[in-house]
Formats: sequence, structure tokens, C-alpha cells
Amino acid sequence: MGSVKIFVKPGCHFCPAAEKIGEILKSEGFPVFHYNIETPDGLAEAAFYSVMATPTIILEDESETTVAQWRGVVPQLDEIKSYLR
Repeated sequence: MGSVKIFVKPGCHFCPAAEKIGEILKSEGFPVFHYNIETPDGLAEAAFYSVMATPTIILEDESETTVAQWRGVVPQLDEIKSYLR
């Protein structure tokens, strides 16, 4: 199973919706990692993935290859799940 990476920052209008999707996916057993891009660790991860907008959601497969990503938008939960199956 791959992983879900969610990048947010305080004051971001759409970030709470992205975080809620992350909570739902985590409760369903998917590995979800949240990063606040205003912290040193979050900023380092954001730089690695070239995150320029929040929220950003990145899905990776088992080999850490990006299989889908949404930058500056929050997709529907079903759309994310279609990539995780």
C-alpha cells in the first residue's frame, strides 16, 4: 500500500477540508502524513516535492513513485480512493 502526503499551512482556506480527507483515509487504514509547510520539517518535505500551493495532496505507491497529485485544490474523497485501490 502506498501513502498519502498532505501539505497545509495556517490560514489556508481549503486546508481544513484536505486535513479532514486525511483523517478519513487514516481511519480507513491508509498511511497518511500531514505536513505544515511553515515548520522546518514540513518545509523540507514541501521543497522535496516542489509544493508551491496549499493544500497539496500527493499519492505515492509502494515504491514512493507519485501516482496522483492535487495542488491548490481538494479532490473528492472517491477520486483519491480510486488511486489507492
